[in-house]
Amino acid sequence: SALPEKKMIFKGLTVNKEDMNKLMLTPRVHYPLPGGSALITFEEAKVAQRIIDMREHTVELSCGDELDRCRVRVQAVPVEMLLPAALEVRLTQSSRSILVSDLPALGISKEALLDKLELFFSKTKNGGSEVESREFLDDSDQVVLTFTQDGVAESLIEKGHIQVLIGKGKYKVKISPCMSGDIANLQLQPSCCPRTVLLLGIPDVLSEESMRDTLEIHFQKASRGGGEVDALAYVPAGRTGVAVFVEDTG
Repeated sequence: SALPEKKMIFKGLTVNKEDMNKLMLTPRVHYPLPGGSALITFEEAKVAQRIIDMREHTVELSCGDELDRCRVRVQAVPVEMLLPAALEVRLTQSSRSILVSDLPALGISKEALLDKLELFFSKTKNGGSEVESREFLDDSDQVVLTFTQDGVAESLIEKGHIQVLIGKGKYKVKISPCMSGDIANLQLQPSCCPRTVLLLGIPDVLSEESMRDTLEIHFQKASRGGGEVDALAYVPAGRTGVAVFVEDTG
């Protein structure tokens, strides 16, 4: 009951009471890529496993008639990473901050809205006091207001909702506790991406676009153990890259 209100989508049915307070964590992994490598994601996991099992692949390049001198060998290895298996978070409620949500859509900038909220909540007649800081939470329409005095946040939170005067209009906003979390325990387990393969040892002999097209054409052919390619990212030699892995919903 002390947590701020947030819209959620439940994708399962909770049967056991022991499961009701569990938090489902969706990982977002940043995976470093060295130069001369490529990540290739196939539509089917069995194709990726077949490419990994073959290990070494000879890729023919478009170099005219001298095919013997236009072949490169690349190594195919699995994409392995550590994913969270269990996470314990210790929550702490701020004594001077509040979370303001259900904000109206006024067609003004976020900075202008922050100014109007600060002006309203800085007045003692509205239950507030001097505002020390204000900010929008990342990727949300919620604002954190921090006051210079103790006790102000608690009295506003007890109200739950408050009518805020902005310009000539009054708008009902929700006031919730501002919670901060510290990771108390994190357990990781090794995991392997089922549909993605890491290609290593790619020489810098073609332009970036040409090499990407050549690799995709090669690994799409069933005669070479490949299959339909869902995505491909290539990092030329001498450069580095970062791939972002999210939950596989395919």
